[in-house]
Amino acid sequence: MHAGKPIVLPGQTAATAKMPIVCTPLVGRTRDAVLAEVQQVAQKKPDLLEWRVDFFEGIGNHAEVIALASGIRNAAGGIPVLFTRRSIREGGEKIALDETAVLALYAAVMESRTIELIDYEMANDPAHIAQVRAQSNANGIQLVLSFHNFQATPTQAELCAKFTLAQSLGGDIAKVAVMPQRLEDVLTVLSATLESSQKLDIPLISMSMGAYGTLTRLFGWTCGSAMSFAVGAAASAPGQVPIEDLHAVLEILNKSFTPQK
Repeated sequence: MHAGKPIVLPGQTAATAKMPIVCTPLVGRTRDAVLAEVQQVAQKKPDLLEWRVDFFEGIGNHAEVIALASGIRNAAGGIPVLFTRRSIREGGEKIALDETAVLALYAAVMESRTIELIDYEMANDPAHIAQVRAQSNANGIQLVLSFHNFQATPTQAELCAKFTLAQSLGGDIAKVAVMPQRLEDVLTVLSATLESSQKLDIPLISMSMGAYGTLTRLFGWTCGSAMSFAVGAAASAPGQVPIEDLHAVLEILNKSFTPQK
């Protein structure tokens, strides 16, 4: 029992897609560190890996990034990869690349077809979003359009507007992550997700961060969030829970929601 639409990963159909999928981040700063993370995380059976390339020291070298993306794919044993450069304004690491260089990196990685999904922030220039959209379409890569606020939780109307904007900009998936200041903020995120999941045509990802936000990571999918992020080796945002704990909770809730024969 859940609202919303699932994210369909390679080899799946809408009928066989999981809800939610479990994603674990890779945040190593060197090639060896990233590949060690993959080895540690893959055995815990996430549905998706997110490579946070803004942590990677070699981000400025296209060949090095593509080679490592290929290495991640080989080491992951078939687990799809979401490629993300998180900007510093939305909680990412400081990098030496300007946006033109980031766009060139994105184009090179998508053309290499070593990833399955790519994240780009909807606060970027609409022309840049359109460029990434065209390249992801050309290479068969799903585009996640995202919004992050590490200071506060906007109103329900504002969050719904972000989901709607992602769809209007051509995103395959819309993502919103915000910081709660009180428990009521968590309810705002869940309500916005439920409302938007009933109106929009694309899958949604939503979460509150921090301690309060753990609630959304555990059962946000019941309100329409199609993905939850969990710690495999190291966290990429506050409030992520260990993947083992998330799997246990999902198993309990799915069992409870399954009609008894």
